[in-house]
Amino acid sequence: MIRLNLLLTLILIACALSVVTSQHNARKLFVELEKEQELARQLAIELGQLQLEQSTWALQARVEKIASEQIRMRVLDPSQVRIIMPENVMNTNTAGGIP
Repeated sequence: MIRLNLLLTLILIACALSVVTSQHNARKLFVELEKEQELARQLAIELGQLQLEQSTWALQARVEKIASEQIRMRVLDPSQVRIIMPENVMNTNTAGGIP
């Protein structure tokens, strides 16, 4: 009977230690999960800021201002614009591609 009690006590201690170990591992994994979720939130905020910055840099008015001031570009008068089409493109625009 004493041997059985001793064996059951050892089994109980082993089970208790395994429960403590698994709880400790679960807590470590939960802390790591929270850190990664916080990092994901910070990256999402940074992505939003970068998208806003990109849209600001690409505004049409800003591009036109830089083009006119720094590069000295100007908008052409529509009467000065000529569109020249290559001959092979004009021939394929006809019905069935036959000139």
